[in-house]
Amino acid sequence: MRLSRTGLVAATAALFAAAVPAAAADPLAPYTTQQLSWGDCPFKPAAGTPAAQCARVTVPRDWAAPAAGPELEVSISRVAATGERRGAILLNPGGPGGQGTPLAGSLAALEPTVSALYDFVGMDPRGTGHAGTDDHGFQCQVPAGRLPSGPLDARDRSAASIAAHQQTPRAVAEACQSDALAPFVTTWQTAHDMDLVRTLLGDEKLNYLGYSYGTWLGAKYAALFPGHSGKFVLDSSVDFEGRLQADFEAFPVIDQRQFDDVYLPWLARNFPAQLGKTAAEVKVKWERVRAYYATQGLAPDTFDGVFVGNGSPLQWVLGALVFLLGAQALDGGPPADPTDLDAVSRTTFGVPAAELTTDRVVAAAPKLAPDYTQAPGTRYAVACGDQPTRSTAWYRHLSDRQGPRYPLFGWAYGLGETCGPWSEPPRHDLPGVPAEAVADILVVQGEFDPQTGYEQATSGARAAGVPLVSVDDSPFHGQYALAGNPCVDGLVNVFLVKNSRPRSTTCPGVPLPGEDRVYPVAGPVRSAAASVQTRLSAGPNELRAQVQAEISALNRQR
Repeated sequence: MRLSRTGLVAATAALFAAAVPAAAADPLAPYTTQQLSWGDCPFKPAAGTPAAQCARVTVPRDWAAPAAGPELEVSISRVAATGERRGAILLNPGGPGGQGTPLAGSLAALEPTVSALYDFVGMDPRGTGHAGTDDHGFQCQVPAGRLPSGPLDARDRSAASIAAHQQTPRAVAEACQSDALAPFVTTWQTAHDMDLVRTLLGDEKLNYLGYSYGTWLGAKYAALFPGHSGKFVLDSSVDFEGRLQADFEAFPVIDQRQFDDVYLPWLARNFPAQLGKTAAEVKVKWERVRAYYATQGLAPDTFDGVFVGNGSPLQWVLGALVFLLGAQALDGGPPADPTDLDAVSRTTFGVPAAELTTDRVVAAAPKLAPDYTQAPGTRYAVACGDQPTRSTAWYRHLSDRQGPRYPLFGWAYGLGETCGPWSEPPRHDLPGVPAEAVADILVVQGEFDPQTGYEQATSGARAAGVPLVSVDDSPFHGQYALAGNPCVDGLVNVFLVKNSRPRSTTCPGVPLPGEDRVYPVAGPVRSAAASVQTRLSAGPNELRAQVQAEISALNRQR
């Protein structure tokens, strides 16, 4: 039997194909061809929100070597568009380490005009576990014997105090890096997971809404996959074109600014009989209450921490509650009206405000400060593993520089930064946003946000060449859909629904808790809008406050 030249070539090709395993031809095929199996979500939806469907997505442990190592699973949720579907908006609450699946129902309820056109898709990124289950994700097991004992005060600059403070970041870094998963929980890996979700949803473009660290994640997705990037809203933004760690290093600066310029005056306006009639008087009282709590067994660092990352109305009221209780125990004087304090007191301490005592506050210290016998691994693996880190010595010197100027958190931050002793170098580069992607990115930022500073958002937006919606006088973290600001919500919704992106502009802020007008504060935003009075949007205020509080809590410095 003779074979023609064509037949010989075909036979040789067939033999060669048979000799090569199918997986080697496309190692991603098992992931890109999987079918999503939607079902009930394991978590209970918030009151008044549509129930989402949930599914699990199998992802490679390492996208750089997808056939190597054990596979991972991430959870996603979906609230389907109620009208003619344009695509999906993927949601991320920040952290790093926040679970996004519960967000889909909440944001669909808060923004029905957008939900009519887009599926809201939440995602629990790799390392965060699965919301509503017992799987809490990547947790670093820190030996209790490695942690300092006794109350800490970072203002104590003795060698013993500094050494005690530095025990915690060293123990946490070593515990996290000892886990084999740590090198694979990074923004680079998660961005690839996001693109797989886009593929499985059947969409050419991925739209996105991210808060806080979620702005970094979204910007890096746009940088890595510009051809698949749709409309991106980056709210309460880090400098996504710079160093992620630099945004954490700015916490002492932006926390002190919000505390001195916005929070203390608010306390003076709302509790003059208990705390003082001016911001200066309140600050003196705050120092006295800080010292008083220390005599009762509440560590000064823990007391300070109540007011650090003070990014939501719920956190503001919690700080006021602890402060008021200490002031009354110290000096007597009239108690504050408990009406606005009861809900926070019940949630945090288990009793109404009228029954709260300083003993209960001291006993609840673990709720006010993190328990580092189990540390949030995703938070540190991402923050310390995305880019090269500074040294422990560098952070010690940062503490020396920031402490005198920003005492609320400046003394403590540099001594407690886990990225100082982190030794694992980054495995992948994270590029900046390319020109191909910038036309569909919008940044939103509050002026006095204590968790992502206005200057960081400005720097990222300017470097990328994208517009910035500034919110004058706003001291909170998370603006769009969460703050009840009709100006912000209107601009973002026009961008998402009408395909019209605003130029850089300024929205006036909305009143602070318990107030019916905006009190202008001098700051980095320069706008005539400072004199405009804006009222909260009508709608589900309780749901907005709840989601904003959850996002703020996720992104507080730990």
